[in-house]
Amino acid sequence: MPELPEVETMRRGIAGIVGSRVVDCGPVKCLRKPILISPAAATFRKRAIGTTVAAVERLGKRVVLRLDSADSIVIEPRMTGLVLVTDPPSEEHLRFHFRLQGGSIPEFWYWDRRGLGSVRLFQPKEFATTFGPEKLGPDALVLSAKELRERLQSSRREIKVALLDQRVVTGIGNLYASEILHLAQIHPQRRCDQLQTRHWQAIHAAMLEVLEEAIRYEGSTLGDGTYRNALNEAGGYQNHHRVYARAGEVCRSCARGAIERIVQAQRSTFFCPRCQRPQRKPALGRSR
Repeated sequence: MPELPEVETMRRGIAGIVGSRVVDCGPVKCLRKPILISPAAATFRKRAIGTTVAAVERLGKRVVLRLDSADSIVIEPRMTGLVLVTDPPSEEHLRFHFRLQGGSIPEFWYWDRRGLGSVRLFQPKEFATTFGPEKLGPDALVLSAKELRERLQSSRREIKVALLDQRVVTGIGNLYASEILHLAQIHPQRRCDQLQTRHWQAIHAAMLEVLEEAIRYEGSTLGDGTYRNALNEAGGYQNHHRVYARAGEVCRSCARGAIERIVQAQRSTFFCPRCQRPQRKPALGRSR
């Protein structure tokens, strides 16, 4: 899970470390599946300790700490990772610890239940190679409707699947793709090359509205309770989902349709068949 709103909430939760000096950092002893830490812990510490955090940024679904050495620490939470400044949901899943001086946050942790995430330190050239424009598209909150259309209008993929492609647009995952397409009233199986300019404008407007609203509510904490903000508190946007994980329930938008679930690219998609009607097939002409 964490998608753009959750990771942006993580970023804001540790924004107070800007200007702080790293006095210690490294992996926490953990008996669970190890996360990816790169470079090796000793090298990581040697390069990070003594540097100052110049900025805390978000790159799609990743938190990026910019150091005054020009190196960057990239925290990628993947499915179950969290960035925390307080007591964790469980001690056994703590993975990495940072200790700081000179700011309002003296320490923070990376916690990961399933161990699928990573903490990596990059030199500038390594960062550019790994996360350059040929690897990641523009952030979902900054690209324009025109650019979104230009990137996808010739694709024969279904729009829901295309929105998950991080090379096209970064930050959108399975949950928010369903929510965006519902608000835009676009059926998730519509092919990109069959959408018109007005459809792309609707998708873009819905994308901004859904993501910005979810950020205001500090993300979505689903039924497993895994996602938490930096203070180990649940997000609130799950209470405002229009379709996600609501299969069989009455649509909150039209109050008439029942939310349906289908599978696209091995992921669950939720939509309202009344609000998001499939494209009509052209009528066959009569033979003369």
